Amino acid sequence: NLYYLSSNSLTFTLKSYILPGDFEAIKGLSPLSSLNPKEKVEGQTKKKKKTMSEEEVVVLNFWPSMFGARVIMALEEKEIKFEYKEEDVFGQKTDLLLQTNPVHKKIPVLIHNGKPVCESNNILEYIDEVWKDDKSLQLLPSDPYQKSQCRFLADLIDKKVFDAGRRTWTKKGKEQEEAKREFIEILKVLERELGDKVYFGGNDNVSMVDLVLISYYPWFHTWETIGGFSVEDHTPKLMCWVRKCLTRPAISKSLPDPLKILDRVTQIIKVHEFFYGY
Repeated sequence: NLYYLSSNSLTFTLKSYILPGDFEAIKGLSPLSSLNPKEKVEGQTKKKKKTMSEEEVVVLNFWPSMFGARVIMALEEKEIKFEYKEEDVFGQKTDLLLQTNPVHKKIPVLIHNGKPVCESNNILEYIDEVWKDDKSLQLLPSDPYQKSQCRFLADLIDKKVFDAGRRTWTKKGKEQEEAKREFIEILKVLERELGDKVYFGGNDNVSMVDLVLISYYPWFHTWETIGGFSVEDHTPKLMCWVRKCLTRPAISKSLPDPLKILDRVTQIIKVHEFFYGY
């Protein structure tokens, strides 16, 4: 930047490229070391950091999605204002979704000041890092080991709960029974992990693990109804945890209606049976 160049060692070089009159003007400028960093350089404007209320936050989601629900819950828990945009992932995907997630073309997508962030758990970590202060809820612990365990459980839930739960209504006979067994088994593992704590994050606040697991709760009703079993019968302590989570407004108002999900899945099953006969 020529505005900061006044070193004698550069005089000869500068004279070779700058007109005489312009060079005399440049020589009179203060060297970089003498400038007050708070001074405004002519022709430049200082960028002010946006306050939380000025942040531009948009969430692209599909209403039954457990992956989108956890993003919304995280924003609500941290009291971050955002704009919600519904996507019909089984219909015509919007240009905004295709532009912001060109790789997977899936929801959810968090758009923060024009920059997209994809993959739900990645978004949760992003939210936790960007909106971090002494008063804000922290979704991930600062301790590296505890943080690694949190990530491990979140990944385990998405791999095991999602797959087994889905197969309780997409399969029949022995395959459905196996899915039910696996689903209850992973819930028991998580119940043991919860132990005597109020939340997976401790006794006071929810964590990333809480938001990931509770995001599946609206689907429990569908899986239980179609699969013919009760989560409460097998994991009563975990259902107590569910009820405790639902007392938090940020969670209860962000989750989709379980009855609406059951209705949607029932329609899908009927269409499938009509065309394929099973």
